[in-house]
Amino acid sequence: MRILVTDGMDKTALEQLRANGHEVVEQFYAPEELGAALRDVDAVVVRSATKVRASHIDAAKGGRLKLIIRGGVGVDNIDVKYAEENGITVRNTPMASSNSVAELALGHMFSCARFLSVAGHTMREGKWEKKAYGKGFELGGKTLGIIGFGRIGQALGRMAKGVGMEVIAYNRSHVPGIEERMGMKYVELDELFARADFISLHTPSLGGVKLISRENIAKMKDGVVIINTSRGDNVDEGDLLEALNAGKVRAAGLDVYTEEPSANAALYSHPSVSCTPHIGAATKEAQQRIGTEIVEIIQGFGK
Repeated sequence: MRILVTDGMDKTALEQLRANGHEVVEQFYAPEELGAALRDVDAVVVRSATKVRASHIDAAKGGRLKLIIRGGVGVDNIDVKYAEENGITVRNTPMASSNSVAELALGHMFSCARFLSVAGHTMREGKWEKKAYGKGFELGGKTLGIIGFGRIGQALGRMAKGVGMEVIAYNRSHVPGIEERMGMKYVELDELFARADFISLHTPSLGGVKLISRENIAKMKDGVVIINTSRGDNVDEGDLLEALNAGKVRAAGLDVYTEEPSANAALYSHPSVSCTPHIGAATKEAQQRIGTEIVEIIQGFGK
């Protein structure tokens, strides 16, 4: 197969693909150039930077393309239904990055509780603001509400229980056996909003529906902490900023944004926001596992 890798890939996996006899082209294409490039490859491997839309699939018609692989969990940067309607298989690597994303979410929870981001920043400015940042709180004994209880949500739940948190979870469909198997309680969304001290989002993009909105924030505890390592459009950034300024939301940990790179300086520069630039799956271990899954998908394709 001739394989286009647009957003980078683990070096060992690239070497394995070539050793297996595949031709691998590593190149990023601007959106207006991508469709034509896809005509000349059998498979394309993307991460989050490249978006494969219906227009690209139309431009690739009559060519070689038959497989799109998303190196990661979410596939909302690919028009999956349209691709499959045109005979193109779409796959992802859902198991590879779960722990990495869950650990980052937990890290943001610690950062929000103990001012790690802003306190470290002020020290680099030569300040010693011990009194200002000596009013943190522990995660132990607090309630974590997880919205979206797939692999990442479950991994975070296990980690949170390890530091002594109570974990409640909401999923659009009830995950069988979570109470017995994991010691976590399934609740409806409004109950989660009302009970949780921390709320962490782990759902795909919901097509414009905002999980974090003025209406839903009003249902939450005063001083709630919100974590988003899922998709930026799950949060109404204006409503979140308003709630941060009002103190209704104590802090937020954000790895994803409505626009990336984010242009919302008022949000990511807010002293109560712990922010990272969409690095949830960006660990050495996750990238190795993603690479391994991609190799397995390609080797098994068509068998």
